Amino acid sequence: MKRSVWFWLCFVIAVALAIYFSVRIAMIGMGHGPLSRVRNISISADVNDKDLSALAAAAAIAPNTRTYSLNLDNINTRIASTAGIRRSAVRRMPNGNLSVKVSVYQAIALWTDGEHYYPLSADGTIVNRPTDTRDAGHIVFRGRVPNDITEITNVAQNLMGHLDYIEWIEDRRWNLHTTGGITVMLPEQNPTSAISTLMVLNTNHGILGKDIDIIDMRDDARILIK
Repeated sequence: MKRSVWFWLCFVIAVALAIYFSVRIAMIGMGHGPLSRVRNISISADVNDKDLSALAAAAAIAPNTRTYSLNLDNINTRIASTAGIRRSAVRRMPNGNLSVKVSVYQAIALWTDGEHYYPLSADGTIVNRPTDTRDAGHIVFRGRVPNDITEITNVAQNLMGHLDYIEWIEDRRWNLHTTGGITVMLPEQNPTSAISTLMVLNTNHGILGKDIDIIDMRDDARILIK
């Protein structure tokens, strides 16, 4: 008898819970109740100093919008198209709110078209967020860039005071253009070593301050100066 009472009690409770959650789900689907509305959008990035206001604007979701009327793919597309965003993901949370997580491009240099300056990431991505002024603390590139500019950027920092911009030639080697109008033609193999040699020459002989047009370092056996 006792088992029978417990069985029917559990059965009634289970039915009541099933009805309750079914009603809640139906209400949320029809846009009723607090869980059916977006009250908050949580946006986070993989860098601490990122201004997230542009992402909130790109999401374009008004407060109290019905959460299940939103197309998350469309929202994610708008956020992903924001300047500087590498990857993004949008999730609908159990409480009806949205969570947005983004990965951003981190600029290590600048790219210029001759008029504007664009942030340039380590993988050669030009971020569509131009400025009219050059940041003196960044190396500048022109023309095509390869998929990895980390090494050349790091070593070129040592010539910051003399360097105007760097150019990728024939998809295989670099030219350095100095503020004094000298073109330094680096070798295809081990350009960082050539830059180190150039630094020594400049320290000992002030070569970058001389009235010359070209320093050709493509031949490991000799350096041609014109």
